[in-house]
Amino acid sequence: MQLQPKPEDYPRIRRSLRVYKVTSVITGIMLLLLCAVMVMKYVFKVELFLFTPNGVAEFLPTIPKGQEAEFVREGFDLFKAILIAHGWFYVVYLIANFMLWSPMRWNFAKFLLLALGGVIPFLSFILEGRIAREVTQFLDAKEAALADSAAAADPDRQEGKA
Repeated sequence: MQLQPKPEDYPRIRRSLRVYKVTSVITGIMLLLLCAVMVMKYVFKVELFLFTPNGVAEFLPTIPKGQEAEFVREGFDLFKAILIAHGWFYVVYLIANFMLWSPMRWNFAKFLLLALGGVIPFLSFILEGRIAREVTQFLDAKEAALADSAAAADPDRQEGKA
């Protein structure tokens, strides 16, 4: 039998769901940017630098392996910045996953699936929709059942409404 979330955790789960939805979308966008960067670097052999002496943005050829010390690039390396930003935000995404997974009392495989959303392109968008729908439907059903049982247990409240 799978454990169920505790009723006192329902408000915390709703807050965690909001955080998860935001981090999921941001992580998905950053992962797509990272994929675009990797294609440009390894397929087209170019890197994008901002604020170089030659202009606001400039595509420069990649430096051959082992020759990095011989080339000094001026400007802001946008590719490296996207890589670092995605890495750090992925950690935030994992924390948001844990904040939702833990009170929902899902099995560990579900946590691993959520974690994969930050490393497989488009998966975070798919999971965001499914998980949000699943959690919202679960909480709505459980809260309605709690409200019905509370109303049935308090007959004075029902007489006051009539």
